[in-house]
Amino acid sequence: MNKIKALFCIVIPIALAFLFNTKLGNTPPVLKFLNPFMGFWQNAENNHFMFNHKAKIKGAIDKIEIVFDDRMIPHIFAQNDHDLYLAQGYVTAMHRLWQMDFQTRFAAGRISEVVGDKAIEVDRYQRRMGMVYGAENSLKGMMADPKAKEMILAYTEGINAYIKTLSKANYPLEYKILDFKPENWTPVKCALLLKQMSAVLAMGSDEFYMTNILKKFGPEVTKNLFPDYPFREDPIIPVGTKWDFSPLPIPKTPESFTQAQTGEVKTTQKVEGIGSNNWALSGAKTASGYPILANDPHLDLTLPSIWYQIQLHAPGVNTYGVSLPGAPGVIIGFNQKIAWGVTNVAADVLDFYQIKFKDSTHNEYWYNNKWKATTKRLETIKIRGGKDEIDTVYYTHHGPVVYFQKPKYGRADNVPVGDALRWIAHDESNELMTFYYLNRGKNYNDYRKALTFYTAPAQNFVFASVDHDIAITPNGKFPLKWKDQGKFILDGTDPAYDWQGWIPNAQNPTVKNPPRGFVSSANQSSTDTTYPYYINWEFAPYERGKRINDRLSAMNKATLDSIRLMQTDNYSIMAQNLVPALLPLLNNEQLNATQKEALAYLRKWNKRYDAHEIAASVFEIWTKRLSYDIWADEFEVKGIPMRYPSRDRTVEMILKEPNATWYDNINTSKKETLSDLVNESFKYSCDSLERRFGPINKDWDWANVKQTNVPHLAKIPGFGSKVLQIGGAKSTINALSETNGPSWRMVIELGKTPKGHGVYPGGQSGNPGSKFYDNMIDTWANGKLYDLFYMQSPDDQSGKVISRLKISK
Repeated sequence: MNKIKALFCIVIPIALAFLFNTKLGNTPPVLKFLNPFMGFWQNAENNHFMFNHKAKIKGAIDKIEIVFDDRMIPHIFAQNDHDLYLAQGYVTAMHRLWQMDFQTRFAAGRISEVVGDKAIEVDRYQRRMGMVYGAENSLKGMMADPKAKEMILAYTEGINAYIKTLSKANYPLEYKILDFKPENWTPVKCALLLKQMSAVLAMGSDEFYMTNILKKFGPEVTKNLFPDYPFREDPIIPVGTKWDFSPLPIPKTPESFTQAQTGEVKTTQKVEGIGSNNWALSGAKTASGYPILANDPHLDLTLPSIWYQIQLHAPGVNTYGVSLPGAPGVIIGFNQKIAWGVTNVAADVLDFYQIKFKDSTHNEYWYNNKWKATTKRLETIKIRGGKDEIDTVYYTHHGPVVYFQKPKYGRADNVPVGDALRWIAHDESNELMTFYYLNRGKNYNDYRKALTFYTAPAQNFVFASVDHDIAITPNGKFPLKWKDQGKFILDGTDPAYDWQGWIPNAQNPTVKNPPRGFVSSANQSSTDTTYPYYINWEFAPYERGKRINDRLSAMNKATLDSIRLMQTDNYSIMAQNLVPALLPLLNNEQLNATQKEALAYLRKWNKRYDAHEIAASVFEIWTKRLSYDIWADEFEVKGIPMRYPSRDRTVEMILKEPNATWYDNINTSKKETLSDLVNESFKYSCDSLERRFGPINKDWDWANVKQTNVPHLAKIPGFGSKVLQIGGAKSTINALSETNGPSWRMVIELGKTPKGHGVYPGGQSGNPGSKFYDNMIDTWANGKLYDLFYMQSPDDQSGKVISRLKISK
């Protein structure tokens, strides 16, 4: 008996120790996690930021001084470029190592290494989309340029120097929760990060919908409901701008163009919201007489923030702005002479080609009247707690054949089976040099030179300088296409469907110092219809761009405050257009008490999506339901995935075509009219809000219905923000939805001494235990900006310094 007791005394503690030190499902190893010396307590606050300290880094060439201001933003003072980027890598890793690691693992299809086989479909998708393949090609382009090579190698060196200082005790908290450890950084990870941004901004693909619509309804209906230019537009390059170049000949459209076919695939429609605003006002319209530039890129909101604020100072450069954690340089920002910002172009640089294979081995495919060999790329996916999986991806000259059978991963529902992907992000490129030259830019010519290095994702680069120049350029490497090439799935057997070269960079649409005194973009059409080249057939709806242009046209003696308030403008041009047309169609007699009360709110509504507007909630759900009522009966067919016509086309039809056949629901015996649908959708909106919140009360407020919040990057519960009581909507300048919106708001006042102002919804630190994790969220939510501390030397006294780090070799 005593032996059995003794055995229990030994076995049970060992078993418990094993259990508590082993990761079980989503639960971290409990003893490791609670260990007071190495567990999560160690992450409560990184107090070592709070005093002056020194570090020695092998590889540093000279002395480097890093000054941290009262928001923990680093201002790096180096004596040469190598040390500048070495220090940038070091401090970015100090604050954001786990984020950098996680984002590049995700991009590379390596999440299964951390969480096991539940992520296998995500990893397969990333590999099959050619993310690593594209990053490797991009890296070749970077390493071929001596400056870019120096940037990327020094940045990598700095990250690894920081990783070497870590013990288990001070690993970032997420490593402890997910129970894995940091690995050394490599240059390809910098390229992966830029590829992931290309993937995010590619915004899905509509070819599959469009091909099915063409087959079901024919060319006339397709052309009518999906026009190549919207009925109302306020394009980025002002209407009437003259093109001072002789365009290249446009490739001939193949005769078989409209006969493209596709298999039965469920697809994901482009989601409005991955947008952005930027604009620059000339000195003629500002109080100071110097230009003002503003930018607020709209992306998925996360903690830690997608951006990292930084100032980089070395001989020849003094730039401040936001960087992408994992890539060197400043992406959006300013220096002593110029400022710049970006929004997404939504260029069509991602196409699918239907491939005809010789047989089920997929070793050969038919192209240009002969069989051509595919190449194979073996992707080894390591799985935590399981065997490695080797996935074979077949490549044609177009690119990877993403799937041979219907994928099991939701995000891949928009990928057709058996088709090859041609995507600009797979090509060799060197975007780093764009930012290298912008960071050091002094004038308009430097801006134009910087843009020549840029490939993808295509961006509207806005520019302003102390020389009183303003400009905007929808910029990227654009394939030379025939009109509508890529609107439908393309024929992979015929060379006429291939991309036929490139639009010369100097012929990308651009405007400098237009007579109206401002330039702007909100992801709408790049140009009017006179531009000789095809960039895409559909862009973001026009309302945001129209509202921006209306306000800038009327603006005089503009100040920081006029621009700051404009960035948080919640007025809806869509509501301005639709409310007067819809209200007369409502039948008052058939409304119940709640619906009549909601109608009273709408009659008094100022068309603003402010936080406490009840009418905004009613209108938003009403118009979404109305769109469903108009299109769902024809455009939702089982086994034939399609998309609805655009919001723009729907609004045009409501305003101009009161008797259109599309209002009739083909699934009922009655012939419905627009009035029938307007009444049904209005009642639906009120009833759904009443079911959710009871009779009309403050719970119907737009902020409460929208539920904007900033979640943790890996959706770890408790690490995201509270629900924020703020307004905004996708159709307003302040384009805010539940977890998507202005990821960085910036206003730069140029002058003898530039003044920068900015904020993002988060903080500098990636550590949830730090007071610098989410300290900027309330300022951002309130529509305020911080003054950016643009230091001229390490001893600059104009801002508050809380810590210094001196690095020596």
